[in-house]
Amino acid sequence: METKDLPKLHSDFSVDCVVFGFDKGELRILLIERAEEPFKDYVALPGNLVYDNENIDQAATRVLTELTGLNDVYMEQLYAFGDVDRHPQGRVITIAYFALIKVKKHTLSPLSAYARKAQWYTINELPPLAFDHALILEKAYKRLQSGIRYQPIGFELLPEKFTLSQLQQLYEVILEKPIDKRNFRKKILSFGLLVELDEKQKNVSHRAAKLYKFNKTRYNNLRKMGFSFEL
Repeated sequence: METKDLPKLHSDFSVDCVVFGFDKGELRILLIERAEEPFKDYVALPGNLVYDNENIDQAATRVLTELTGLNDVYMEQLYAFGDVDRHPQGRVITIAYFALIKVKKHTLSPLSAYARKAQWYTINELPPLAFDHALILEKAYKRLQSGIRYQPIGFELLPEKFTLSQLQQLYEVILEKPIDKRNFRKKILSFGLLVELDEKQKNVSHRAAKLYKFNKTRYNNLRKMGFSFEL
């Protein structure tokens, strides 16, 4: 990384987007390959500076679209990172955003020359990340591990139709521990948030399992009544 000839930034704000996906039994994170200094050729979270004429939510949406091609992605604020030396060009405070998406519903196509490419990486096999993005990712991962116990956010990562085995596998991968199959199924079905479909898996080498989908309307109605989801 060459920084000696780079212009100094004044104190400024940026946004960084942590986007998780789940595909082929693995938790994945969306990263870009930077085409400019600092940290040229490094992989990084999709992020950039906030324009003077936009708020940070607007900036997060714009940056994610420009650097990955993703649209209509719901994101929520995760945390603010403000270490004095986190950016080599000066004081830059970043607001990290957090999103969960279905990998196969989205096509990656960066629109900005700032990102050479965008692609999914398996979270356990990541190259070195630019800036303090490893710290930001760690914070986001802990949020995911905590959140999946108290909200059915896992359904944001699965296909619309899924098996109970796929759902359990998702929980085991995120929580990084095995889960008792019988107890898990009994608990998850007791919430009444799954709709059993009159369909089974297709084109599988093993016995086809039943397919389910998440009843989001029922969940939202139950939440208004004080429903507590806890696994």
